[in-house]
Amino acid sequence: MARAFVCPGQGAQSIGMGKDLAEAFPEAKAVFEEVDEALGFDLSGLIWEGDLETLTLTENAQPALMATSLAAFRALEASGAGIENADYVAGHSLGEYSALAIAGAFSVGDAARLLRARGRAMQAAVPVGVGAMAALLGLNFEAARDVAEAAVEGEVCQAANDNDPSQVVVSGHKAAVERAVDLAKEKGAKRAVLLPVSAPFHCALMAPAADAMQDALASVTIAAPKVPVVANVRAEAVADAEDIRGLLIEQITGSVRWRESVEWMSANGVSEIWEIGAGKALSGMVRRINRDISCRNIAQPEDVSAAIDSLN
Repeated sequence: MARAFVCPGQGAQSIGMGKDLAEAFPEAKAVFEEVDEALGFDLSGLIWEGDLETLTLTENAQPALMATSLAAFRALEASGAGIENADYVAGHSLGEYSALAIAGAFSVGDAARLLRARGRAMQAAVPVGVGAMAALLGLNFEAARDVAEAAVEGEVCQAANDNDPSQVVVSGHKAAVERAVDLAKEKGAKRAVLLPVSAPFHCALMAPAADAMQDALASVTIAAPKVPVVANVRAEAVADAEDIRGLLIEQITGSVRWRESVEWMSANGVSEIWEIGAGKALSGMVRRINRDISCRNIAQPEDVSAAIDSLN
């Protein structure tokens, strides 16, 4: 039996996330302190006592979600379940940075600074109101991709997130994404809705952000991860540090191939996934992809205890 540790992406954030872990485990609290120091401001205060609108700003949400995942992992580690209990790590979009930090490829401080830069670069790449994203529910990836291609009409519209067999997110110019929503309904989608996001992530419009991240990543040391990472854009395991650097740049404009990543993990023996950090979105996706994979969430002190008990 193989096990994977996975980390959530944007949208999982909530006020108060990680606070109980920080109060119960000094090792978890230390992660938030390290992130605050790396960024030079009180991000943990925003996470625990701020307002959701400010936390949801891309430049805040990305390092905040990473900090929460790392805090949960440090609590696990302090309790006796470290990276040696995982065969693979993976993360959804920004969660890939969290997963790499868990696997020792990044320091916590570097991951925080990179994600702050990534969030700012992604926000700055496209003026507010120019781009959009929409979730197409009830269409498989091929159908959603066809819808996106039909909606282009000289603009950008791409299948950005292949989340599970019934949920694909498209991204691009606002008018093109709106056309995709209408086309998806005509093609039999159960629902097709615009998402409350501030920029069109994971499409060609993010090219300026990819350039910015190439510069940011060039100045950071990346170690070989202690266990392989199942990379978003390749949907298979990668362990070479320079491959990882290139794939993180490619990820900015490339699709998040989450469904294929889970299928790859299953084909390579993974029967148990621990979602480490905020929310339960990835566990829901995993269940819709493969019901034979068991899922466990690590977000509260009692989740840590239950996970440790499951190993004994």
